[in-house]
Amino acid sequence: MGNKPNNSLNWDQFKALGNPENAPDEPVEVKKPKYGNFQVRVHYEKKGRGGKEAIIIRGIEMPDSFLSEICKKIKSKIGVGGSAKDNEIILQGNQREKIMKILKEEGFVNVKPAGG
Repeated sequence: MGNKPNNSLNWDQFKALGNPENAPDEPVEVKKPKYGNFQVRVHYEKKGRGGKEAIIIRGIEMPDSFLSEICKKIKSKIGVGGSAKDNEIILQGNQREKIMKILKEEGFVNVKPAGG
């Protein structure tokens, strides 16, 4: 009967076990929007383009290099042509809903449709 296992733990080992019944939940990481202070408007235009549809994104007041990067991401995800210049992103076609969804995924909060 003298063969009992040694179940004694020191305080540090005991603390490391934790208390699963009363343990607090894992902290949830809250993602803050990257670009919450911009009023991004997604315009639809057909006038002055030979009858072709275009989407113009206005309100992102960042350097042209940043606009080009955002434009490239949108173009690759949707499969359209376009360019970024003069604080605007111009994309071919009328896929406004998809573009707004991509902009929100990129961290823009205040994204709304505008124009026709």
